[in-house]
Amino acid sequence: MARPVSEPVEDPTADQYGLAGHPVDHSWSPFIHGMFAKATGQNLAYRLFDIEPGAFRREALRLFTSGLKGLNVTLPHKQAAAELVNELTPRAARAQAVNTIAFYEDTTLLGDNTDGLGLLVDLETNLGLDLANKRVLVLGAGGAVRGILAPLLERPLRALVIANRTSARAKALATEFGDLGSVEGCGFEQVEGPPYDLIINGTSASLSGEMPQMPAGLVGEDTVCYDLAYGRGETPFTRWARSLHAARVDKGWGMLVEQAAASFALWRGVRPDTRPVLEALARFR
Repeated sequence: MARPVSEPVEDPTADQYGLAGHPVDHSWSPFIHGMFAKATGQNLAYRLFDIEPGAFRREALRLFTSGLKGLNVTLPHKQAAAELVNELTPRAARAQAVNTIAFYEDTTLLGDNTDGLGLLVDLETNLGLDLANKRVLVLGAGGAVRGILAPLLERPLRALVIANRTSARAKALATEFGDLGSVEGCGFEQVEGPPYDLIINGTSASLSGEMPQMPAGLVGEDTVCYDLAYGRGETPFTRWARSLHAARVDKGWGMLVEQAAASFALWRGVRPDTRPVLEALARFR
């Protein structure tokens, strides 16, 4: 069942939006969308819905029929969301994973994936990275990774390697996206140096508390390490990266805000300025 985690909505006239996942009580999305709404003069309320695996379709449909106008989707439901909607945007169709659903009055459910866009804006605009001719290693092969592969491969990378605990999943994903550029798949133990320019963690290590065992020689003095997860303090991935003296270590706070801005624009037709939100969240990183 979908369990609302946030406080009840006080304004009955506000348009209803929310986030579905399991778990979701750690999410900063209500704070972010609240700031966006205030800055753009939009009357909306944003709630959290904890939906257990296997119940997503039923509970999401119940939320939309009860008046919800839009839903963000996080782990573990992104691929289930792609199967739920009537229509996919091109980037969501490519990813076969959805993190944003818009409900229209004709009962159409449109699925989008703003994860990759959010990541690129954070890497290139907020962090100032140039991805041209870079070697990129992506850890994991789940829904979070599916959403970022096509946008990454739109850049002129030198190479992209997907590594996963199960090598078959990584290889299948590499084959699926191989038409977009140079991409390989392998198991964690098969990743080889020299050091990568950018390593992106899309595994559940930050949630499970364990960093996969990785070969030596992947992180050098110029390597940037980026965890798609966010939260206060270090994650297993960021501790691993710092122990190997990576040039820069970042978590997904900026991606969280930028993908949320793209979702907000889809729902409300106006893209909010993300700088005030990034500044407000800086103290919690």
